[in-house]
Amino acid sequence: MLFNINYLEAEIIDQYLHDENPDRPWIIGFSGGKDSTMLLQVVWNAIKKIEEVSWTRDIYIVCNDTLVENPKIVLFIEKTLKKIEEASVRTGMPFKVIRTIPRLEDTFWVNLIGKGYPAPSNTFRWCTERLKINPTTRFILDKVSEKGEAIILLGTRIDESSSRARSIKKHAIKGNRLRKHMLPNAFVYAPIKDITTSELWQYLNQVPPPWGGTNKELVTLYRNANSGDCPLVIDETSPSCGNSRFGCWVCTVVKRDKSMEGLIDNGEDWMEPLMDFRDYLVETRENGEKYREKFGRDGREKPEGYYGPYKSWVRADFLEKLLIAQKEIQETEGGVELISHQELIAIQVTWYRDGIFNHKVANIYNRIYNKDLDMSKQEEKFRVEEELLKKSCKQDLEELQLIQDLVGIQKKKALLLRKRGLQNDIEVRLEEYLEVKKEVAGNDN
Repeated sequence: MLFNINYLEAEIIDQYLHDENPDRPWIIGFSGGKDSTMLLQVVWNAIKKIEEVSWTRDIYIVCNDTLVENPKIVLFIEKTLKKIEEASVRTGMPFKVIRTIPRLEDTFWVNLIGKGYPAPSNTFRWCTERLKINPTTRFILDKVSEKGEAIILLGTRIDESSSRARSIKKHAIKGNRLRKHMLPNAFVYAPIKDITTSELWQYLNQVPPPWGGTNKELVTLYRNANSGDCPLVIDETSPSCGNSRFGCWVCTVVKRDKSMEGLIDNGEDWMEPLMDFRDYLVETRENGEKYREKFGRDGREKPEGYYGPYKSWVRADFLEKLLIAQKEIQETEGGVELISHQELIAIQVTWYRDGIFNHKVANIYNRIYNKDLDMSKQEEKFRVEEELLKKSCKQDLEELQLIQDLVGIQKKKALLLRKRGLQNDIEVRLEEYLEVKKEVAGNDN
């Protein structure tokens, strides 16, 4: 190899054993792509050389699933994670696999189909924080709270892009392997930052993963998709996962998903419904006058040339097309799930909150799957609540909307089976309401 692997492993061993704070855990960002795979292999092989009695530091392998990842990649990553878990248990290595996902109210479908958020764009990339940054950040903050500090190991490389090179240099701590992270008491360690792309592929082709098997399937995926992996995203400086990267199959930040096109061209034609749906998202986003409302979710009218959430019929159309695509794929690929049952319920709750009664999630689902998904009890309960609220508020639309929003916040937390953050969400909504009231009162004067 062009680089000295023994030197690289020795550096990792030194960092592990002689860190000034031996209690802070290591958190390895793992996406299943080429960079994070090499990172994990090198770290694993280095730790293996340390005496077992010195394995005192927790090492977490964190893999974030946006729930809209390319299904082909999801299957591959899940197989890899299972091998890693089994090998860690079998050998007693100090690695623990952690899977993070977005909260239910933050998922792509609850926001796009439920709330009517427009498909993401370069100017409104609402998905990155909700789907990628927040789930991983919550885990990191938990560990920082528990241990005081944490070190995040990333497979970022200077050779990958000029922006990554600038970021690595900007946050570097002189004379130290670690660099500052935007989160308090968190540091970043990038052991393979100086490895070139050609060296990386040479390593993966010659060194089998220590958890078993080979890297042939990974290499084949890249060859067929002509792609790059989507890195673990922990801040806004991380690149979008669209373009030629393995990432979300619904990504509309760029005009073309070259990785999905490459997979389809190389025999994965079952993915064509995904490509068609993604292209439809781009079309509806660009034609705001036809597909989107003239007012925002706060009820305020948008300026000329700007648009709010998708119209109710568009949201229903999205759900129908998505379920059709899911059913078509399941007939050939088995258990591929594009949207979960929990998300369907959350979408229906959100439609109720938005006053959408002419479209029913259950009706759409039953029409496509020829099943009897019954949400009538939730619907009747909501209608009774609606009438009581109207009578109580005496048709004051602002107060009615406030109460509906507060009830909606509570219901979504209940749906998640936890109340964490409930008080903060309620306080934020009340502050918004008071600000609007002050603004209206000022205009009246």
